[in-house]
Amino acid sequence: MLTIIMNFFSFIGSTSSVIVLSLFILFFLYKVLHHRSELILFISVVLGSSILNLILKLFFHRARPDLHRFIEIHGYSFPSGHAMGAFAVYGVLSFLLWRHIPTRLGRSILTIISITMIILIGISRIYLGVHYPSDIIGGYLASSFWLTLAIWFYQRYQEKFYKQKHGSES
Repeated sequence: MLTIIMNFFSFIGSTSSVIVLSLFILFFLYKVLHHRSELILFISVVLGSSILNLILKLFFHRARPDLHRFIEIHGYSFPSGHAMGAFAVYGVLSFLLWRHIPTRLGRSILTIISITMIILIGISRIYLGVHYPSDIIGGYLASSFWLTLAIWFYQRYQEKFYKQKHGSES
């Protein structure tokens, strides 16, 4: 039963699932909320995390574990693409939704769901035998660095745009 659960979370963190989830989020941001700058942030974080993952995998060339694999997968192990993707998607989604949720309870639920998804996707990859724990941690750290940098630039842009639109308050 645990293997079925771990396969499920691994599937949720797969490229195809992230693409489907991302398309839904992009549609929601663009058509429903009309938040174009948030759309750009989301795309930048998700695509940037994927590109960073590819660069790091090519740099480190770390082989995957070869003992007790439940699934067969090819490619390099470090950092985990699933961990990076989960951190990028759920991290930026939490950032974008945070300000639209007015209650502390709602924000707490958002945070708990995001953290749970990120952790379970990472743990599933270790359980299935395709990553070392350090691959997951490395993926989280690399993606958190990219997410933080993207949010920092986004907020600077927002502040600059706000000042231009409303004038400086000096």
